[in-house]
Amino acid sequence: TRFRVHEGRDADHWQAAAFRWHFARQRLPKRSSQCLAAVPAEELLRICRGAGEQFAAAALPLGEREQPFEEYVAQLSSTTGLPRTLSRGNAAKISSALEQMDRVVDGLTRGAGLEVIDSGWGEREGRTLSYRRLSDALGAVLPNNSPGVHTLWLPSLALKVPVALKPGSREPWTPFRIAQAFIAAGCPPAAFSLYPGGHDAAGELLLRCGRSLLFGGEETVAPWRGDPRVEIHGPGRSKVLIGSDAAGDWERTLPLLLSSVADNSGRSCINASGVWVPSQGREIAEALALRLAEIEPLPLDHPDAALAAFPDPEAARRISDFIDRNLKTPGAVDLTAAARGS
Repeated sequence: TRFRVHEGRDADHWQAAAFRWHFARQRLPKRSSQCLAAVPAEELLRICRGAGEQFAAAALPLGEREQPFEEYVAQLSSTTGLPRTLSRGNAAKISSALEQMDRVVDGLTRGAGLEVIDSGWGEREGRTLSYRRLSDALGAVLPNNSPGVHTLWLPSLALKVPVALKPGSREPWTPFRIAQAFIAAGCPPAAFSLYPGGHDAAGELLLRCGRSLLFGGEETVAPWRGDPRVEIHGPGRSKVLIGSDAAGDWERTLPLLLSSVADNSGRSCINASGVWVPSQGREIAEALALRLAEIEPLPLDHPDAALAAFPDPEAARRISDFIDRNLKTPGAVDLTAAARGS
């Protein structure tokens, strides 16, 4: 291999260039899909179950040594700020999804049967069914916020479609560990390609994969909203709506409101960013504020920790400033401050 020195080029440029070369010269998607096509669907489901067991229990390769599961949890917590209790909970979601992949595939294919995935053709109730991949690889530009999102691309492997992953800069650990768990369970290593890099590498992946998942904020996803090949995940805008027929019985919904706002430290795409009510808003808000104020900041290794830290202090300051600005709106009140007494 020959190298040249070029001035005025940053690391992102060269990561993107390396990605283009790898895809073009190695014919990566086609070769990877061929290696999975040779594995029977039943065997892939067995591999998924084995990967689920390996992921949540085994010591798996990381660099030149093997990393125990608890060390992975500690590492994940240290770079993302997610408490170890929540890190273990997200890992359990991934393991459960892998161990129940037969049910996931059955749902995705509407019970078509594994023979359709193997041969591309089948019959059900006298009707001919067909299965055709729309891409030689599934690309995924992954986030940093929560490991649980990785369950979304796992079925691709059971459906014989390899993955090309651009992990989050603060959370490369989970996709890498998933890949190692699959390989330990017998999956062909060529089914996985990981490309750590910046925004340029992410753009190249989305351009070159026939189908992709994209996680990110509004600035990240906006340029891709019109591209039918890219499935957008983010930003989350989930809401809780209480109808006029249920507003009088709002106490019954309080546990649901609390979990919608605070579960997983509020980091999931499905966490509620607002509660909308037709009446009794003040009473509901005060009751919810009292419950939220009970969640105390604790060390990341504390068994009761439920609040995530911000690895980047500037991100915390920006959110705090955003709240302060909105509290200047006439009528806006910080009810949790009163509940905390500070």
